[in-house]
Amino acid sequence: MRPLFHPSIDDVTVEAILHALSDPVRVAIFARIAGSDCSQSCSNFLTVSEKAVPKSTLSQHFKALREAGLIRGERRGVEMHNSPRCAEIERRFPGLISAIVNAHKVQSAGKPPPLPTAAAGRRKAPRRRG
Repeated sequence: MRPLFHPSIDDVTVEAILHALSDPVRVAIFARIAGSDCSQSCSNFLTVSEKAVPKSTLSQHFKALREAGLIRGERRGVEMHNSPRCAEIERRFPGLISAIVNAHKVQSAGKPPPLPTAAAGRRKAPRRRG
Protein backbone atom coordinates (compact mmCIF):
# COMPACT_ATOMS: atom_id res chain seq x y z
CA MET A 1 0.00 0.00 0.00
CA ARG A 2 1.38 3.40 -0.96
CA PRO A 3 2.03 5.92 1.79
CA LEU A 4 -0.28 8.94 1.89
CA PHE A 5 1.08 12.31 0.81
CA HIS A 6 0.80 15.11 3.37
CA PRO A 7 2.54 18.37 2.45
CA SER A 8 4.72 20.10 4.98
CA ILE A 9 2.89 23.07 6.50
CA ASP A 10 5.55 25.30 4.90
CA ASP A 11 4.48 24.00 1.48
CA VAL A 12 0.76 24.68 2.04
CA THR A 13 -0.46 27.67 0.01
CA VAL A 14 -3.55 29.83 0.15
CA GLU A 15 -4.16 29.04 -3.52
CA ALA A 16 -4.16 25.28 -2.85
CA ILE A 17 -6.52 25.71 0.10
CA LEU A 18 -8.94 27.88 -1.86
CA HIS A 19 -8.82 25.54 -4.85
CA ALA A 20 -9.55 22.49 -2.68
CA LEU A 21 -12.43 24.27 -0.94
CA SER A 22 -13.93 25.64 -4.16
CA ASP A 23 -15.95 22.44 -4.57
CA PRO A 24 -19.21 22.49 -2.54
CA VAL A 25 -18.89 18.83 -1.49
CA ARG A 26 -15.28 19.26 -0.35
CA VAL A 27 -16.02 22.39 1.67
CA ALA A 28 -18.96 20.58 3.34
CA ILE A 29 -16.71 17.61 4.14
CA PHE A 30 -13.96 19.84 5.49
CA ALA A 31 -16.38 21.91 7.59
CA ARG A 32 -17.66 18.72 9.26
CA ILE A 33 -14.14 17.44 9.90
CA ALA A 34 -12.98 20.84 11.20
CA GLY A 35 -15.99 21.04 13.55
CA SER A 36 -15.42 17.59 15.01
CA ASP A 37 -13.51 16.78 18.18
CA CYS A 38 -12.14 13.52 16.78
CA SER A 39 -10.97 12.07 13.48
CA GLN A 40 -13.67 11.17 10.99
CA SER A 41 -13.88 7.99 8.96
CA CYS A 42 -14.44 8.38 5.22
CA SER A 43 -17.56 6.21 5.56
CA ASN A 44 -19.16 9.00 7.63
CA PHE A 45 -19.45 11.03 4.44
CA LEU A 46 -21.41 8.71 2.15
CA THR A 47 -24.08 11.40 2.30
CA VAL A 48 -22.95 15.04 2.08
CA SER A 49 -25.39 17.96 1.97
CA GLU A 50 -28.26 15.47 1.66
CA LYS A 51 -26.72 13.93 -1.48
CA ALA A 52 -25.30 10.43 -1.83
CA VAL A 53 -21.63 10.47 -2.82
CA PRO A 54 -20.03 7.36 -4.39
CA LYS A 55 -17.00 5.97 -2.54
CA SER A 56 -14.73 6.53 -5.54
CA THR A 57 -15.73 10.20 -5.67
CA LEU A 58 -15.22 10.54 -1.92
CA SER A 59 -11.70 9.17 -2.31
CA GLN A 60 -10.90 11.91 -4.80
CA HIS A 61 -12.35 14.59 -2.53
CA PHE A 62 -10.31 13.39 0.45
CA LYS A 63 -7.18 13.22 -1.70
CA ALA A 64 -7.69 16.85 -2.80
CA LEU A 65 -8.19 17.99 0.82
CA ARG A 66 -5.16 16.00 1.99
CA GLU A 67 -2.86 17.22 -0.79
CA ALA A 68 -3.90 20.83 -0.15
CA GLY A 69 -2.76 20.34 3.45
CA LEU A 70 -6.20 20.72 5.01
CA ILE A 71 -6.48 17.24 6.55
CA ARG A 72 -4.24 14.45 7.73
CA GLY A 73 -5.33 10.92 6.80
CA GLU A 74 -4.42 7.81 8.76
CA ARG A 75 -5.19 4.23 7.80
CA ARG A 76 -6.71 2.17 10.60
CA GLY A 77 -7.30 -1.32 9.32
CA VAL A 78 -9.53 -0.96 6.28
CA GLU A 79 -10.76 2.50 7.23
CA MET A 80 -9.21 5.89 6.60
CA HIS A 81 -9.53 8.38 9.44
CA ASN A 82 -9.16 12.09 8.75
CA SER A 83 -8.23 14.90 11.12
CA PRO A 84 -8.16 18.63 10.39
CA ARG A 85 -4.85 20.49 10.31
CA CYS A 86 -6.58 23.69 11.46
CA ALA A 87 -4.10 24.53 14.23
CA GLU A 88 -1.13 24.27 11.85
CA ILE A 89 -2.90 26.31 9.16
CA GLU A 90 -4.00 28.91 11.72
CA ARG A 91 -0.36 29.51 12.65
CA ARG A 92 0.58 29.89 8.97
CA PHE A 93 -2.50 31.84 7.79
CA PRO A 94 -4.27 33.37 10.83
CA GLY A 95 -8.04 33.55 10.46
CA LEU A 96 -8.25 31.91 7.02
CA ILE A 97 -9.86 28.60 7.96
CA SER A 98 -12.29 30.05 10.49
CA ALA A 99 -13.41 32.66 7.93
CA ILE A 100 -14.02 29.99 5.29
CA VAL A 101 -15.84 27.62 7.67
CA ASN A 102 -18.00 30.47 9.04
CA ALA A 103 -18.86 31.64 5.52
CA HIS A 104 -19.84 28.07 4.63
CA LYS A 105 -22.13 27.90 7.70
CA VAL A 106 -23.80 31.19 6.75
CA GLN A 107 -24.26 30.08 3.16
CA SER A 108 -25.61 26.66 4.19
CA ALA A 109 -28.12 28.19 6.59
CA GLY A 110 -29.56 30.58 4.01
CA LYS A 111 -31.24 30.17 0.70
CA PRO A 112 -29.10 28.95 -2.16
CA PRO A 113 -27.96 31.71 -4.51
CA PRO A 114 -30.13 32.19 -7.60
CA LEU A 115 -29.01 30.40 -10.71
CA PRO A 116 -27.58 32.66 -13.40
CA THR A 117 -29.79 33.20 -16.41
CA ALA A 118 -28.95 34.29 -19.91
CA ALA A 119 -30.67 37.63 -19.31
CA ALA A 120 -28.93 38.27 -15.98
CA GLY A 121 -26.55 41.15 -16.13
CA ARG A 122 -27.95 42.52 -19.38
CA ARG A 123 -29.74 45.82 -19.30
CA LYS A 124 -31.81 47.32 -21.98
CA ALA A 125 -30.20 50.34 -23.47
CA PRO A 126 -32.36 53.46 -23.31
CA ARG A 127 -34.13 54.18 -26.54
CA ARG A 128 -32.84 57.11 -28.46
CA ARG A 129 -35.21 59.37 -30.19
CA GLY A 130 -33.84 60.88 -33.05
